[in-house]
Amino acid sequence: MARDGDGPLIMEPGRRGAGELPPELGEALRSGEFHQALRLAIAHRGLSLARLRAHLALRGVHIGQSTLSYWQRGLRQPEVPKALPAVRALESVLQLPADSLVVLIGPRTARPRGHQAAASFHDLRSGEMGAIVEQLMSDLGAAPASRQSNSDLEMLSVHDQITIDEQKHQVKFRTRLVTRARRHGPDRYVAVYNGDPGCRIDDVELITAEGCRVGRIRRHPARETMATELLFDRKLAEGEIHVFCFEIHDNSAVTFPGYYRMLRDQCASYLLQLQFAPTAMPARITREVRARDDALPVEAEELPCDTGGVTSGYFRDTGPGLAGIAVEWN
Repeated sequence: MARDGDGPLIMEPGRRGAGELPPELGEALRSGEFHQALRLAIAHRGLSLARLRAHLALRGVHIGQSTLSYWQRGLRQPEVPKALPAVRALESVLQLPADSLVVLIGPRTARPRGHQAAASFHDLRSGEMGAIVEQLMSDLGAAPASRQSNSDLEMLSVHDQITIDEQKHQVKFRTRLVTRARRHGPDRYVAVYNGDPGCRIDDVELITAEGCRVGRIRRHPARETMATELLFDRKLAEGEIHVFCFEIHDNSAVTFPGYYRMLRDQCASYLLQLQFAPTAMPARITREVRARDDALPVEAEELPCDTGGVTSGYFRDTGPGLAGIAVEWN
């Protein structure tokens, strides 16, 4: 039998206890969706995601805590057949009938990689910020229903480089994106920049490099937010790879607290690098993944800084959610 809470979970061979399941969980396993059944099963056994991940590891299944969070919230679906061993291990740990979760991710419900609906800003941002960002994007024709929406571009790789000076202020922010068109037609990308508290968003400037040029710009000074339309030179064909770069100059003289990239969809590869001045090194640097901006991290790992003052946080197959690096100063 299982012990509630985060203590040891002792399994007895052959005792999966389907008859002991609460009615709501039993119904979800019979006719519900995978994320609903998984969430109810985890709650029934009283396990945190960290302890659940540890029990999976004991069975030789290594899976990220953020992935478990995405699965139980319905933001990502296990891939068939690659994820079947992990799902069967979940059935074992959670003491569910054999294949009760597997049947919920069969061919009838599986979705192609990268074609799940993107999370909304309301899903990721607390308070009114989600509505503000969506309004700015809507003003630029990037509403979710629009054919010009960012969701028409699959994020294959994102590389952010941020330079922080001796006064602990961000002086340069450079982004390089490698994308693939999910369908014919996307010809632009809307970049959203959220300044830190005290940022003078009216003075922030976006400068393009390869692959794009600046179109329309919308700002919300009260919430230090700016949305910029980046125009391509043509409409992309379905499956076409497109690379583009831009820099953001923000001279607001605010102490740099770290940076989180908001990912509305899954990103195959995300690299965030911070360049610190050798005479102004932070006290602590932490790589983090969060489901929402107001949620506790589902992943947290302290990072080193090399002799040149550079720290790198790498994220693989992450999102939806926020991925970034938190910085603490003396």
